[in-house]
This record gives sequence, C-alpha cells and structure tokens, in this order.
Amino acid sequence: MSHVFHRHLHHQYPTAVAGDGPYLIDAQGRRYLDACGGAAVSCLGHSDPQVRNAIAEQVANMAYAHSSFFTSQPMEQLADFLVERAPEGIESVYFVSGGSEAVEAALKMARQYFLEIGQPQRRHVIARRQSYHGNTLGALATGGNAWRRRPFEPLLMEMTHVSPCYAYRGQESTETPEAYGERLAAELDAQILRLGPDSVMAFVAEPVVGATLGAVPAVPGYFRRVREICDRYGILLILDEVMCGMGRTGTLFAAEQEGIAADLTTVAKGLGAGYQPIGATLVSGRIRDAIAAGSGFFQHGHTYIGHATACAAALAVQQVIEERNLLARVRGLGEGLEQRLRDRFAEHPHVGDIRGRGLFWGLELVENRETKAPFDAGRGINGRIKAAAMQAGLMCYPAGGTVDGRQGDHILLAPPFILEEQHLDEVVDKLGTAIDQVLSR
Repeated sequence: MSHVFHRHLHHQYPTAVAGDGPYLIDAQGRRYLDACGGAAVSCLGHSDPQVRNAIAEQVANMAYAHSSFFTSQPMEQLADFLVERAPEGIESVYFVSGGSEAVEAALKMARQYFLEIGQPQRRHVIARRQSYHGNTLGALATGGNAWRRRPFEPLLMEMTHVSPCYAYRGQESTETPEAYGERLAAELDAQILRLGPDSVMAFVAEPVVGATLGAVPAVPGYFRRVREICDRYGILLILDEVMCGMGRTGTLFAAEQEGIAADLTTVAKGLGAGYQPIGATLVSGRIRDAIAAGSGFFQHGHTYIGHATACAAALAVQQVIEERNLLARVRGLGEGLEQRLRDRFAEHPHVGDIRGRGLFWGLELVENRETKAPFDAGRGINGRIKAAAMQAGLMCYPAGGTVDGRQGDHILLAPPFILEEQHLDEVVDKLGTAIDQVLSR
C-alpha cells in the first residue's frame, strides 16, 4: 500500500519515471502524449535542457534565501522580464508557489490597497458562476465552481457571483454576441448597485475560463465593458490568468487579446512550466504606490515566496519561449488543432461545442445536440473518457459539472507549445477513439 495520500485513494496511478518532449513515460515503458500539460502546466514538455541547466546552475550557487532577509538575482530578473512585457500599468510582481496562492495574494492586496487609501468600507468581491480560482479557502470562495465549493461552504466567506460569459449556453438565439456581452455587463452593474458601489472591492474573472467550463473565451467587447464599469465605480479588476496566461492562448497575457489591462493579474502554471512550483501576482503601479506611501508593508507572506531556484527556472522557461518564438508557434499550432478538432468532431452527435484560443481548446459533450441536453451525471462520462484516453496513450483533461456544477461534461486540451504537426494528428485520433469507445457503450 502506498503511504502517499493520493488525490483519489481508490485509484491506482501509473508511476511516471521519465519525460521525452511532449511525452511522459511510466515504469512499464508506456508513453503518454501530454495533450493537457497536466493541468495546462507543461508548456515546454518534460525534458527541456535549457531549463534543466538553469535549475542545476542556480542550485549549485544558492537554492534558497528567505525573502524577509534577502532578494535574489533570479527573482529580480524574472520580475523585470514580466513587467517589461506585461499590459500597461503593471509595475511590480509578487512571487508565490502556485495559482491558489497568487489569487489569495491578489485578494489580500486589493483589500489592503483600499485600507491604505482610506476606503475601509470596501469589502465585497464579485466573481462569476462556473469559474475556478483555486482551492485555498479565499480562492475557493471567490470561484463559482459549485462542485468544488459544496463540501466547504460553511467555511467560505461571502462572495457575490454573476453569470459567466458562456455563449454556448447563455446567449439567446436572438442576441448578437455584442448584445449578449452588454446584457452581462448590465448584470454586473446591477449587482454593484445592489451591494453599494462604495462597498465593492474587486471583480475577479478568467479571460478564458479553464477547468470549470473548458476553454471558454468571452464574446467581443465583454471585457472592455467590464473594465469601464470597474473604472466608473473605483473597483479593482483582478484577472485570473493562472491557466490561460503565459502564452497559452497565443499572447503572453490573455488580456492582451481583450485590449485591456487589469489592476492585478495572477499567473502560474505556464510561468514555470512545471519545472519548479511558482506563481505570481502582477501588481499595478497605483496599488504598489499606495502601499509604499502608506504602511510600506504587505501584510501577507509564505515561506517560499520568491524562491530563487523556482524563479531561475521560470526565467529560463520564459526566455526559451521568447528565444524560440513559441508564441507564434502556439498561434499556428492552435489553428491546426482547431481545424483538426472541427474536421473530426463538428458533426459528432455528442459534441455540442468546440471553443478555445491558441493551444487551449475545449469540447463540450452533450447527449442531444439539438437541445444541448447534457449526459446524466451518474454515467461519469468525463472520468471514463480520461481513463480510455490514458489506455490509448493520451493525457487529456475531462471534467464534469460544466453546465451548473453538477451536470455537463467537457474535455480540455492544453498541449505543450513544442508539438509538431504529427502530434496534433495523434491528439485528435486518440481523443476520438476514447470518446467513441465510451459513448458507444
């Protein structure tokens, strides 16, 4: 019996022993094409020599120095790199160990900002249903993933949730995408007025919704209207790019494609590509300046913030992406993946929607395409597809609760940026086999 407290105590996991580009290899020598990056993490695959060398060099010099005593060269260099490429207004970076920590830091920083500027009454956070912002209690409360929230609801602080921008199910047949976005913006505006504009602290959203909905981008103009509303009422905009950022959608920051900048942006996953645990909260100049002019001290912290080896790894990852022009590759491969997905599944009787950007794609599975009726949740469609895909040598990221936190199934694809064209064929072929194998039963 394993003494590891695994994610699922009734599941027998294969043992991963090696990585080879976009493949992981288990102890029996089986190869698995990683078409989901684990959880949209492994954007450079599993064996990049430049990143491994950077880690080894940093450890040889100094693995770790606590941030209450020292800064470090890798931390300073990585912050410079990100700020130089971030959307307008971002001036500082607060490094953590993962996405949930990044969201927690953003929430606390937003609250402290309003304390520093003399608006302590601002305490409400508005987010969206069917969103996911992490598993720590603050991040879990902010997220609108009903299935993940349910067991812990007595422990969660009060949040307000509005409708997601989920055109496949939310847009009326008589609405244009722009009109749908306006309706959602009006809903947000109404919630702010209900709570009291001077009591709302922040609005939190994923530019492209990841795990909960399966790579759902917003309709055109939606985020511009959100930004306008936040500005009108003096509310901070927090964009969660933990899954969709760092090049995943074809630009370094997903918000670039929306033509806006956030006050706080959270990143992780593709930041370090899995080579070391790292995340970050990117902070606008006005927030940093307010805290600097006030207490000067962010009342928050973790043991491993700004970890030197993690920062060295992440800097190497980002340099590789830039030096090899991988963002352009993401866009080109993304077009190829989209075309293959549409060729294979556009007329599939149980694929209701195909959506995404860059190398971030989702398939929503339905029992009836005409009515969009989901499969009975009791059938466990998404888990069975994951198992069938693993048997075929493919890692994908199926999930349930797509529609309302209980019903609905989707499959998320977030493969490494280093794929070749033949890998796209392998992804779609093996995924099609797994879907048909499960749904034909």
